[in-house]
Amino acid sequence: MNRITALQGQGNFQKCLDASLRYLSYRPRGEAELRARLTQRGFAGDIQDAVIIKLRDQGLVNDSAFAQFWKDTRDTFRPRSKWLTGLELRRKGVDTEIIDRVVDTIDDKANAYRAALSKVRQLSSADYPTFQRRLGGYLQRRGFNSGVIKGTLERIWQEQKRLDPMSQPDLQ
Repeated sequence: MNRITALQGQGNFQKCLDASLRYLSYRPRGEAELRARLTQRGFAGDIQDAVIIKLRDQGLVNDSAFAQFWKDTRDTFRPRSKWLTGLELRRKGVDTEIIDRVVDTIDDKANAYRAALSKVRQLSSADYPTFQRRLGGYLQRRGFNSGVIKGTLERIWQEQKRLDPMSQPDLQ
């Protein structure tokens, strides 16, 4: 009977490991995110612990690497503020110390500028109040504070005025 129980436990461990590897194959995950998924799939806590220890030893689950990946992906494709990136990582269950270390490297001014550039084409014909309201709201939803937003709006508005041939004096 003891051997049967051991074999069943080994089978559950392998199923849990396979489910974990499948889940990790899409993108890196934090330990808390992986635990939540395994709980959702019905795996017991002791099996989860054993699988996570094995995955940690193999370097496949690492909260520091996950947090860095998350930050880098956000910076590259959908720039956000330090605050919002930290909030997302907290919701993913990453330790506060790791979050602080990772988000400390984020440059809010540069991220706000890059985020605004992706939206500014849609506002090229807008007057300044509309431009300010819509782009300011967009940056606010990305977690930037009012000082960063104000500086970014002024910078982009000035750049748009320089590039707009209608705002240039006639050179004839």
